[in-house]
Amino acid sequence: MKGQISYGFVLGLAAWMVIILLRKNGIFIPVINNHFTDFITVPMYCYLIDRIMNFLGYPWKPDLKFVLTSVVYLSFLFEVLCPQISYVFTGDFFDVLAYCTGGMIYYIFTIQGFSNFRRKENKKANRF
Repeated sequence: MKGQISYGFVLGLAAWMVIILLRKNGIFIPVINNHFTDFITVPMYCYLIDRIMNFLGYPWKPDLKFVLTSVVYLSFLFEVLCPQISYVFTGDFFDVLAYCTGGMIYYIFTIQGFSNFRRKENKKANRF
């Protein structure tokens, strides 16, 4: 998939654009406005950092420590620090849960899932 942008990343950007347009027009869908954007933030953040690092020539892939650190960083930034600075932001425990869930799903399906698939393929190849 080198050189291609992930369909999940493009869909996440499209979803964010639609949500921003809906907000600007005064249309608020509670679950999507409140938690869906937080749910997709960590996977998109991890994917974007992965792409930037590889574009710059560093052969780097996110691991569990990076995903957990990203969850903590984004939770602190958007749920603790920003609400102290601006009234636009609100600190919400459910948003932190959405960051955690998005990070876990990213780790399971993107990082852990592909490594398990490769191990199974290698075992099959070694049998013959």
